Amino acid sequence: MLQRLVIKGTITSLNEYINKERTNRYAAAAIKKKETERIFWECKTQKIKPVPRIDEITITFYNPNTKSDTDNLEFAQKFIFDGLVLAGIIPDDSQKHTPKKKIFIHELDKKNPRIVFEATTLEG
Repeated sequence: MLQRLVIKGTITSLNEYINKERTNRYAAAAIKKKETERIFWECKTQKIKPVPRIDEITITFYNPNTKSDTDNLEFAQKFIFDGLVLAGIIPDDSQKHTPKKKIFIHELDKKNPRIVFEATTLEG
C-alpha cells in the first residue's frame, strides 16, 4: 500500500534547529512541538491510514532555493516520523516500525515549496 502526505512549505532544517537549541533549549523544544503537530494535522486532514510499519519511503523536497545542504533538509524526517506517531499512523518511530530503505529527492520549486512523503507498506 502506498500513501502520500503533502506538507506545504518547508520544515525547519537541522542548522536552524541547532541554532535555536544553542540559543535557548525551550525554543528548540517549541520548534519540535510545532513541526510535529503540523505533521499530525496534515495526516488527519489528508486521511492517512494507520499501518503496523512502513517498509520504504521516498521524500521529495520541492525547495524554494538551492542554498541549504541536502542533509540539513533531510532532518525533516525526524519531525515527520514524530508526527506520524502522534497521529497514530505508526505505533512508534523505532527501527521496528520505520523503513530501512529511504530515498531523498531534491527539486527546485520557487512558487510552491513543499515536501512530498510517500510511504510504502508491503502487505502479506
